[in-house]
Amino acid sequence: SIKNKTMGLDQFAYRVKKGFIKKPVDFQTEKYNEETQEHEVLTDKKELHYWRKHPHLQGWMSDLYYEKGGESSEFNCVNVQLTWEDLETLEEDIKTGKLPDTCGFFFGDDSSEEYKEEDLGFVEEALIAIRKGYDVYYSSWW
Repeated sequence: SIKNKTMGLDQFAYRVKKGFIKKPVDFQTEKYNEETQEHEVLTDKKELHYWRKHPHLQGWMSDLYYEKGGESSEFNCVNVQLTWEDLETLEEDIKTGKLPDTCGFFFGDDSSEEYKEEDLGFVEEALIAIRKGYDVYYSSWW
């Protein structure tokens, strides 16, 4: 990833202008232009949170992605919208230790306990963003 050149799971949450996201999964915030060979930004986005190697959160988001109709063969470099209800469920699952056991070659070891307070802070921040009129989504790269 841009932040760290070593291979690994990089995870992001962003906020975008409400209404930009037209479907809950597999939407793009950039489009590759063949002529200029540049990625053109389709909407302004602000990073709300960044995680590094938090595999159980990745598993939770992957489950959500497929529940919402995600069609990618692997949950990598795809986007999933996080609604108010999704975030409330995530908060409950964090508090009760119900993030699914997930592993992957580049994912690192379980870090749910280390990330617990940070995760709950993210949920709060994301809910505030939604309350202020933004949409929130999650993406990852490994």
